[in-house]
Amino acid sequence: QVQLVESGGGSVQAGGSLRLSCAGSDRSRYPDSLYCMGWFRQAPGKEREGIAAIDADGYTVYADSVQGRFTVSRDNAKNTLYLQMSSLKTEDAAVYYCAAAHRILFTDYLKDSEYSYWGQGTQVTVSA
Repeated sequence: QVQLVESGGGSVQAGGSLRLSCAGSDRSRYPDSLYCMGWFRQAPGKEREGIAAIDADGYTVYADSVQGRFTVSRDNAKNTLYLQMSSLKTEDAAVYYCAAAHRILFTDYLKDSEYSYWGQGTQVTVSA
């Protein structure tokens, strides 16, 4: 009932920029299915990491690893989430996932276990 589709992944050189998008559709009968939307990433051999999230009221949170380099935003009218990535590093290479959750605690915005809906992921490759 809730679908998330990421786009915008690709290959970029270190220091470059990339913007990811996540188009959400909500045909569920539950309110606020897309209240909190976040970006997660998983590199080979590593655990999935929450990196940025934003709620429908515009409150944002970032992981230390991306603070100051990445910007999360959303268009509530379009149910679309964005991640502007700048000053990319080779360690940013991963599969990036979009996720959505109902109302959850702000302190849990970067916890993947709190999210109910997930996109299929998009690959980001950063070369030196």
